[in-house]
Amino acid sequence: VFDSGFVLGDGVWEGLRVSGGHPVFLEQHLDRIEEGARALLIDLPSRAELTEAVYATLRANEMTDGVHVRLMVTRGVKSTPYQDPRVTVGPATVVAIAEHKEPLPATVTEGITLFTTHVRRAHPDTLDPRLNAHSKLNDVTACIQAYTAGADEALMLDPHGFVATCNSTHFFVVTRAGEVWTSDGRFCLGGITRSHVLAVCRTHEIPARETPFSPPDVYAPPEAFVTG
Repeated sequence: VFDSGFVLGDGVWEGLRVSGGHPVFLEQHLDRIEEGARALLIDLPSRAELTEAVYATLRANEMTDGVHVRLMVTRGVKSTPYQDPRVTVGPATVVAIAEHKEPLPATVTEGITLFTTHVRRAHPDTLDPRLNAHSKLNDVTACIQAYTAGADEALMLDPHGFVATCNSTHFFVVTRAGEVWTSDGRFCLGGITRSHVLAVCRTHEIPARETPFSPPDVYAPPEAFVTG
């Protein structure tokens, strides 16, 4: 109960999909967690130790496919439940949770519903939305508003009223002209699947834009999808 993650939400994390016994895009996920830890001055274990923590968890549970791993690192245990990082008395806490998780059949066949929430993404000087931090209260309040309205996920706007992201996924629209649009990225996590979707578009010469667009631009297009 004295862990920084429990007391303050002080930590960073990654969600990894596993295929054939290996976490997909592992190096990019490790890059991102290292960047977040540096920004928060968290003394992260080595890349080799984090990699072994993930693989050891998969081996112990005999997991190879249809698996999702949540790799969490907090600043560590504190001597007292106080916010100052200098009262941390131990090394970083590392937790890897592996679960068998496949998309629900209804998600594949019917999609999901979104609700445009009034809860906005924060400015970087308030709670940097590009950090994959444990502190997710902004997204949690958006999620609560969405499911209270009967939707599966919240569509969140940036502080200027443009579409930013969903509370736990990234949002794309496909315009009637066949262009793929997603937000300009300033107010959402640097999504790894998101980046690969954009790369696939470039490879196949599908016009793709990271650009500001507003809610009316969301309601008109014939297609929309989320990644995560």
